[in-house]
Amino acid sequence: ILASALGFIDGSILAIATPAIRVDLGASFAEAQWISNSYALTLSALILVGGAAGDRFGLRHAFVAGIALFIAASLACAVAPNPTVLIAFRAIQGIGAAIMVPGSLAIIAKAYPKKERGRAIGIWAAASALTTALGPVLGGVVLSAFGDGIWRAIFAINLPLGLVSIYLLLAKVPADAPTEKRSLDLGGAALATLAFGALAYGLTSMSSEGEGQMSGPSIAAGTVLLVVFIVFERRQREPMIDLSLFRVGAFAGANVATFFLYFALSANLFYLPMLLIAGWRLSAAEVGFIFLPLSVLIALMSGPVGQWSDRIGPRFPIASGSLVVAVAFTGLALLAYAGIHSFWWGVFPLMALMGLGMALVVSPLSTAVMTAVEDKDTG
Repeated sequence: ILASALGFIDGSILAIATPAIRVDLGASFAEAQWISNSYALTLSALILVGGAAGDRFGLRHAFVAGIALFIAASLACAVAPNPTVLIAFRAIQGIGAAIMVPGSLAIIAKAYPKKERGRAIGIWAAASALTTALGPVLGGVVLSAFGDGIWRAIFAINLPLGLVSIYLLLAKVPADAPTEKRSLDLGGAALATLAFGALAYGLTSMSSEGEGQMSGPSIAAGTVLLVVFIVFERRQREPMIDLSLFRVGAFAGANVATFFLYFALSANLFYLPMLLIAGWRLSAAEVGFIFLPLSVLIALMSGPVGQWSDRIGPRFPIASGSLVVAVAFTGLALLAYAGIHSFWWGVFPLMALMGLGMALVVSPLSTAVMTAVEDKDTG
C-alpha cells in the first residue's frame, strides 16, 4: 500500500505544483504537458512488461526493483536543472512505476482468495486515496509558504517513503517463486512506447506554437505503429499482452470502462489546477483542497463498496458510479461555459460528487479485472 502511494502522491501533488515548475524552470505549456506525459507514456506502454517481470522473476523481487528505480529517478527529478532533464527522468520514473503498479495488485490477488479480493482491494484503494488527498493539501500549503522553488521537495520525499516500502516488503512479504519462465517481450514494449509516444506528441503539438504542422503526421505514424504492435503481438509466442484475454467479456468491458473513465479524470486533474491557479488567480494552498473530497470519499467508501461488490458483483457499482462521475463532469463543463468562477460553491461540490462516483467504481473495477482471469495472469 505504501509503495503504491508513492505514485499516487507524486501525481496529485505534481498537478498542483505544475504552475510553480513552469515559473521556476521557465517551461513552456507544451513542456509542462510532457512533464506529465513522459511519466504516463512509459507507465502505460511498459506496465504489461512490468507485470510479466513479476511473473518471471517473482513479485517481491520485481516490486523492490521497481521501487528502487522509482526512487533513483525521483532524486534525479529533484535536482533537474531544466525542463528537458526533468522530462527525461520523469520517463524513467514511469518505468519504475510500471513495475510497481501491477506488482502491488498481484501481491494482493495472490494473498487473498477471489471471494475476499473485493474487500482487500477496497482497503488498498482507500489507503491510496487517503495519501493522495493529503499530498496536494500539504503541497499547496508548502508552495504558498516557501515559494516556487520548493517543488523539488515533492520528488525528494520519495526517498524515505521508498526505503520504508522496500524494508516492509523484504521483512513482511514472503519471497515467491516465479510462476513461469516466460521471456520479456521487449520488442512489443518498444513498439508500444513508440506508438503511444507518437500519438501523444501529435495530440500535444496541436496546441503548441510552431509545431502544429507535425500533429497530423505524428498521429498517423502513431496509428500505424499501433497496428504494427497488434500484429506483432499476435505472432509472438509469449506476447506482452495476451490478446486472447479480451475474449473474456468481463475483462474486456472492465478495461474499456477503465480507459474512458481515467482518460477523462486524468485530463481534468491536469488542466483544472492550472486553470484555477493561473486563470482564476487562486493560491496553491486553496487549490490543494481540490483533491480532498475526491480522495476522502474514495478512502472512506472503497472498503464497504468492495464488500458490496463481492456480494452482488461489480456491474451495478461500476455503472452507477460512472453515471455519477459523468454528471460531475457535466457540471464542471456548465460552470466553465457560464463563466462562473466559484471554487467553494461550484468546483468543490462537483469534485465531491465526482469522488462519490469514483468511490463506487475504483474497487469494483479493479476486482472485475482481477477476478476475470486466472491467478497466473493477474500480473
